[in-house]
Amino acid sequence: MRNGPQTGHIYGIGVGPGDPELMTLKAARLLAAAPVVAYFHKRGARGVARSIVQGLFDPDAVELALEYPLTTEVPFEDAAYKDAIAPFYDEAAARIAEHANARRDVAVVCEGDPFFYGSFMHLYRRLRDRFPIEVVPGITGMSACWTSAGVPITYGDDVLQVLPGTLPEGALAQRMRDADAVVVMKLGRNLGKVRRALTEAGLIERAIYVERGSMKGQIVQPLAERGDETAPYFAIVLVPGRGRCL
Repeated sequence: MRNGPQTGHIYGIGVGPGDPELMTLKAARLLAAAPVVAYFHKRGARGVARSIVQGLFDPDAVELALEYPLTTEVPFEDAAYKDAIAPFYDEAAARIAEHANARRDVAVVCEGDPFFYGSFMHLYRRLRDRFPIEVVPGITGMSACWTSAGVPITYGDDVLQVLPGTLPEGALAQRMRDADAVVVMKLGRNLGKVRRALTEAGLIERAIYVERGSMKGQIVQPLAERGDETAPYFAIVLVPGRGRCL
């Protein structure tokens, strides 16, 4: 009879928005003990999560780099995107499963929080019925951005809408009008559309653009002053609430 666990554990570890000091103690502890460290990255880049944890895990640990076949080259709504990305997640899950089946624990590091617009969710769905998985929450990018901007995002009974910039312009404007405070993520090539939706909703003067919140090279400015039509991946637009401020 085999003694001990039959498989390794898989940990989805939120490592926060960029500043390594914004990781939780639990995340740091599990990461330091992991024999395998997995991370997502795009071609030609190291990946933000991997950069955050530099020097924080065992130098003898196996590094499992999961390279996206594409990122922003193809629009999310294009069928070609799903045709390329779904097999990638299948392969990534299989590579992680290989280590777990060999009784090696795997720490999958994720910028922000693993369950908030994170790639780890696609691994979780594929692996949760086969292996013990623990998810460690992390500080989200939006939380770091409103803190970096120095703007409390909600007061009293304010309702916060978190919107992906990939939504149609009309849908964005409607949801913005229905909210007291707004966070818009997934800007990229959608920045111009988001600006138009905010203008239509009457919120452009309150909108704040934050790029690389809590990271080196952070930018914070009124969105109305930024004329670009596109934004980098780590950029967010904030519209702070103005409710019961006592």
